[in-house]
Amino acid sequence: MNADSRPAAPGVPYPAPSGACADPVWRRLAVPAGIFAAVAGAFAYVGAVDPNEPGHYPVCPLYRLTGLYCPGCGGLRSAHAFVHGDLLTALRDNALGVAGYVGFAVLWTVWTARAVRGRPMRWGLGSAHLWGIGVLLLLFTAVRNLPSGGWLHP
Repeated sequence: MNADSRPAAPGVPYPAPSGACADPVWRRLAVPAGIFAAVAGAFAYVGAVDPNEPGHYPVCPLYRLTGLYCPGCGGLRSAHAFVHGDLLTALRDNALGVAGYVGFAVLWTVWTARAVRGRPMRWGLGSAHLWGIGVLLLLFTAVRNLPSGGWLHP
């Protein structure tokens, strides 16, 4: 009889299976819940305070100095439209931002489901992934500033 097949002594719990976490569920969900609260609060604020009204938010410094759109330009207007359910306007204001909102929601859902099950979330972004994200941001920025990229202007 090997050590794994022996019953535990009375009053001694079985060891946690490998890969599982012994923390209570509320503790495992504390960080995902905190992140959710922060993001939901930010979206609620942007949903309530219209970025299309001047004076509520600062102008993008890159746009103010150069007249060029950065990858984040239109992000607040996009978030405002997204909160109000106007997906087409949100995509028009910042399509990459909408992809980021949806990507965050998917990652957060996976993270929360893994936390409930007691499995750690593995954020395995390698250098190739980071370079890919950087190239995507650079291409998005370049195309939206070309005359033919007017459909990507906020």
